[in-house]
Amino acid sequence: MRTVDFEKHNAEVREVWDAYRKHTPIRVPVVVGINSRFTMFDPQVNTRRTTFEEYMSDPQVMLERQLEHQDWIRRNIPQDADMGPPKDGWSVGVDFQNVYEAAWLGCPLRFYRDQVPDTEPILQDDNRKNTLFEHGIPDPFTGGLMRRNWEFYDHFKRKQSEGWTYKGLPISTVNPTACGTDGPLTVACNLRGATEFMTDLVADTPYALKLLDFVTTAAIVRIQAYRKKLGQPLKPKSFGYADDSMQLISTRMYEELILPFHRRLVNELSEGETVSIHLCGDSTRHFRFLRDTLDVRSFDTGFPVDFGWLREQVGPEVEILGGPRVALLLSATPAQVRAEVRRILGSGIRRGGRFILREGNNLPPGVPVKNMWAMYNAAKEFGKYH
Repeated sequence: MRTVDFEKHNAEVREVWDAYRKHTPIRVPVVVGINSRFTMFDPQVNTRRTTFEEYMSDPQVMLERQLEHQDWIRRNIPQDADMGPPKDGWSVGVDFQNVYEAAWLGCPLRFYRDQVPDTEPILQDDNRKNTLFEHGIPDPFTGGLMRRNWEFYDHFKRKQSEGWTYKGLPISTVNPTACGTDGPLTVACNLRGATEFMTDLVADTPYALKLLDFVTTAAIVRIQAYRKKLGQPLKPKSFGYADDSMQLISTRMYEELILPFHRRLVNELSEGETVSIHLCGDSTRHFRFLRDTLDVRSFDTGFPVDFGWLREQVGPEVEILGGPRVALLLSATPAQVRAEVRRILGSGIRRGGRFILREGNNLPPGVPVKNMWAMYNAAKEFGKYH
């Protein structure tokens, strides 16, 4: 374990972000997408060998495993976020990974050895593909997996009110899951099966549009219900969402078939002042169109990404998040990681000062900590603005 002066690090982090938000950056900020799966499969951290099935079945197991994960990350993984014990206590949330939306709509959960949880499609059989329309939108609080969501949330809140602590620190904030969306196209693929739904878009377009409308309406109903319960604005100024399956379609198909549903999400769930989107895979061909039609001003990328070309496409005022491929971080030497960060930061991506370095995309188990230090230190070395 590397010795870190947490107070010095945290002071620098505040300085970096303050400058970035004022559009006067001093260097490229670094963030890491790293959820509980990273330590779930590491027996040196997950010493009780907790599985995802156990994690998603028992709220106390989730609470303790999540905090074990957070504590380890805050002590070992460098990024422009506070390191060390949180002064105000732990921030926890119900964590159902990327299955929450499909599981709420009826897809059965599946757990596989050494893998994150997944769901199975429920509409693949053409004789049953209209089942969801017949049953209607599930209740946001009691339908499918969402009953468990709020049971877990209530458990976390109860432990907070009881003064329960982890390593001597209390729980400061608690959040449920499902306050966002993985996107209408992606969820439709979860429900119908990717091959089947991609075929529907061409061969049975009326059905595809009906399913997209159902999924979009359901997401809006659920998110608005949760915002109301949590005392949040029903239409905040900012809104961020994802739709990873966009990598599977052309820009023309996006414009003709998917854009109306994205526009509904943005219009009904925000004031549209700041719109951001996360897109895994090679979806950069859509970015310029998204900028011009939905006024998306922040893109969280997956890979592969040609950073120099992308900056030319979207211009200097648009924020881009991205960085070295996770496969490289997993297998490369620190010197190779350093060289890749140097290449990316020298591509022209920093023009305008609206670039945030991160792994591309979501850190997998087994990435050596020394490679994360190599990425962070390279950003400090090559990401300075003069």
